[in-house]
Amino acid sequence: MKKHSKRQQSPKARAKKTCPQTAGSITIGIDLADKTSRYCVLNQQGEVKKESSVALTQKGVAQTFSAMPRSRIALEVGTHSPWVSRLLSSLGHEVIVANPRQLRVITESSRKDDKVDAKTLARLARIDPELLRPIRHRGEKAQMDLMQIRVRAALVESRTSLVNTLRGLAKSVGNRVVWCDPDALDASRLEGLPTPLREVLEPLAAQVESLTGQIQQCDRKREQIARDEYPETALLKQVFGVGTLIALTFVLTVEDPQRFQQSRAVMWDCGPSAASRAKTIRS
Repeated sequence: MKKHSKRQQSPKARAKKTCPQTAGSITIGIDLADKTSRYCVLNQQGEVKKESSVALTQKGVAQTFSAMPRSRIALEVGTHSPWVSRLLSSLGHEVIVANPRQLRVITESSRKDDKVDAKTLARLARIDPELLRPIRHRGEKAQMDLMQIRVRAALVESRTSLVNTLRGLAKSVGNRVVWCDPDALDASRLEGLPTPLREVLEPLAAQVESLTGQIQQCDRKREQIARDEYPETALLKQVFGVGTLIALTFVLTVEDPQRFQQSRAVMWDCGPSAASRAKTIRS
C-alpha cells in the first residue's frame, strides 16, 4: 500500500502550485505619477524580481517595456492611463487598467508610497485580475473626438466667467451692461456706459467676443464629426430635447455598446456623473 508523505511543502512550492500562470510568467504593477512612475516586477513565484522607475513619456515607457518579455501589467486609471495602456498593449503586453473604486487597499491606505502601491497592484494582478475590476479605455480616436467637446466646455466656462466679471464690475459703480445672450456680447453693448468705464471694460468684451468665435468654430466641427463619423447620433436626436452635443457626448462615452451585456448596464457606466457633465457642457 502506497504511503502518503507527511512532509510539508515549502511556501514556494505551494505558491507555484496554486498561483495562476500569467503571460510570460511575469506580472508588473505600475503606479502612474505625473513625470516619473514606479514599477514592480514579480516572477512566477510572486517574488520581487525588480523595482525601478520609468520616465512617463512615450519614449521612456516604450524603451523600458519593449525590452521585457510579454507580461501582465496592472496600472490604475488616471490622466495618463489611456495612452500608457494603449502603448503597452501595442508592445504585446496584457494590460489591466484597475478601477480605483476597487483599490481601497491603495486609495485608503495610510502609507501613501509609490513603491508600495506598485507592488500591491502587481500582487493583485498576479492573484486574480478580477479583483481590480478592470475597465476599458475608449480608443484614441474617440478620446480625441470627446476632447473636442471638453475643449468647448472649457471655452464656455471661461466666457461665462468673463461675462459675470464684466457685469459685476459695471454694477459696482452703479451702471449696468445692456442684457443680451453671452454669444451676442461685444464692445457695442458697452456704448451706453460712461466713457472711462467703457474703456476699462472693453478688453473683457473683446475677449468674450473672441471666445464666442472659438465656441462657434467648435460647434461647426462637432456637427461635422457627428454627421461624418457617428451617424447614430441622428437616431438619438429624435428624442425631444436631445441635440448634437448631448447625442455625441453619449455616443463617445459609451463608444462600444457591445461591451454591455444588458442595456441597463449603460446607466451604471455613464451614470449620474456623465449626465451632470453633459448638463455642464451644454451652453
